[in-house]
Amino acid sequence: MTKTRIGILGYGNLGRGVELSCRQNDDLELVALFTRRDPASVKPLTEGVSVYSADDLAAHADDVDVLILCGGSARDLPEQTPAYAGLFNVVDSFDTHANIPAHFANVDAAAKEGGKVAVISAGWDPGMFSLARLYANCILPEGADYTFWGRGVSQGHSDAIRRIEGVADARQYTVPVPAALESVRAGQNPQLTTREKHTRECFVVAEEGADLAAIEKAIVEMPNYFADYDTTVTFISQEELDRDHAGIPHGGSVIRSGLTGENSEHRHVVEFSLKLDSNPEFTGSVLTACARAAHRLSREGQTGCKTMFDIAPAYLSSKSGEELRAEML
Repeated sequence: MTKTRIGILGYGNLGRGVELSCRQNDDLELVALFTRRDPASVKPLTEGVSVYSADDLAAHADDVDVLILCGGSARDLPEQTPAYAGLFNVVDSFDTHANIPAHFANVDAAAKEGGKVAVISAGWDPGMFSLARLYANCILPEGADYTFWGRGVSQGHSDAIRRIEGVADARQYTVPVPAALESVRAGQNPQLTTREKHTRECFVVAEEGADLAAIEKAIVEMPNYFADYDTTVTFISQEELDRDHAGIPHGGSVIRSGLTGENSEHRHVVEFSLKLDSNPEFTGSVLTACARAAHRLSREGQTGCKTMFDIAPAYLSSKSGEELRAEML
C-alpha cells in the first residue's frame, strides 16, 4: 500500500487533532510538521516526525503529498492557502461562511497555476453539515433549513471575552433553545430569530480588582458576538474553570423540514447531528479524509480548488470500491 505523505502547518489543537487522526489511518503517514514557533520547542506525539520552520516550506514540496493547513480562518488561511496551493496539494478548514466564495476563487487560481488540488472549508460546519444540507435540499425541494450549534465551546467567542480588559480567562458555550429545537423537530417550520435559536453562556475568570459589572456589560453588548443573543455571565475562579471547563466539546444539528404529496400534505423531517467530545480532533479527522481525497484527485490529473460538494464519497474512504459496496451500500 502506497501511503499518502501528510504535512501539517500549525501545531495547535487542530494540528494535534490531525496528527492523532493520521495515527488511526494506515494509508496516511505524517512526515513533517511546520511551525512559526522555534522548531526545537515543538515535540510531536508521533515518533520520528521531523519539525521544520514554516519559512522552509517550499524546500519540502517534494516530500509531502498533501499539506494540511491548521491555522485560523480570520487571519491565517486567507493568506496561507492561496500561498501554498501552488506548491502543494492542500486542505484547510476555512469556516467564515460569507467569505467562502472569495476564498475559493483565490485558492482555485493558485492551485490551477501550480497544477495542484486544494480542498477548502473541510470540517463539520462547513463540511459535514454542508453535505447534510445539500442532500436534504435535493430530496425535499419544498421546505426549510435549520442549523443548531451546541451545546459546545466556541473558541472564537471565548477568545473575544479574554480580550476584554480585566478578564484573565474565559469559556463561552453556545446552547440551542430547547423549545425552538423541539418545534423544528416536530416539523412546524417556525420562523426563528437569532435570539430565539441560541443562548450564550459565559464563564469568566476576572483579574483581581477588576470591575465585574463593566466586564459583564462589555460582554452582553459586544456586537457580532453577544448583542443579538440572551447571554449569561458567571464569574468563577481559575481553579473552577480548569476543573469544569477544560475540554473543547461541540456539536449540533442540521434539520430540513419538507413537504411532499399532491397537495403538500405529507411532512418529512431530515436531521443530521453531531455530539463531539473534542471539536479539534473531529475536525482533524475530517481534514485527513479530505487529504486522502485530494491526493487521489491529484493522481488522476485534476487541479484547482474543491469543496466537499465536489468530492465523491468513495474518495474520502481508505476502502476499495468493492469493499464499500459489500460493507456499506
